[in-house]
Amino acid sequence: MDELVLRGMAKWPNVPAVYGWLSLDRRGHWLLKGERVTNPGIVDFFGRNYGHDEQGRWFLQNGPQRVYVTLDYTPYVYHLDTVADGSTAWTAHSGTPVTAVHGAYIDDAGLLLLDTDPGIGLVHDADLDRLLPRFSAPGALTGEAALEATLDVLQSGRSAGLQLDTGSRRIPVNPVRAADVPARFGFVARPRQPEGQEECY
Repeated sequence: MDELVLRGMAKWPNVPAVYGWLSLDRRGHWLLKGERVTNPGIVDFFGRNYGHDEQGRWFLQNGPQRVYVTLDYTPYVYHLDTVADGSTAWTAHSGTPVTAVHGAYIDDAGLLLLDTDPGIGLVHDADLDRLLPRFSAPGALTGEAALEATLDVLQSGRSAGLQLDTGSRRIPVNPVRAADVPARFGFVARPRQPEGQEECY
């Protein structure tokens, strides 16, 4: 977190938290009261000061004040970036780099999620076409054919033998129900104001 934020937290430790103002959509955009935040400086500030508490509630630490984030799906949205040497690397919407991909999942709506060292996140839909050549399935199927042949099986909740090449290794793509994702990966999608806590506007 920014040094200015840490100093504010130390100076005013008991500022009431804010709920219901800030949200994160499925494309990694910050929304403040439903309006997309587009100022690059503010977006960068949000990313640097984004974190979670011990209950799995994600928040923006804005100086001494904690602003809890309503998640449209997952705490992270991942982008596939091309780096200087021509290779690719994953980066979270917050700007956090990914150094390890632990798992890949297709949910019952056909969306691709990655479990990485920062945490669980949805793959940005604009990157899916670039990922197609990295899929393989039983029967020597690769690319789009591999994905198409196994998508219905995965969406129904069954394993299909689909694999994803992460660049360093191949990992199995497993099924997951969207409704189960928060509990399975330990986060709260919609933090609520605790009963009796002072409301801050």
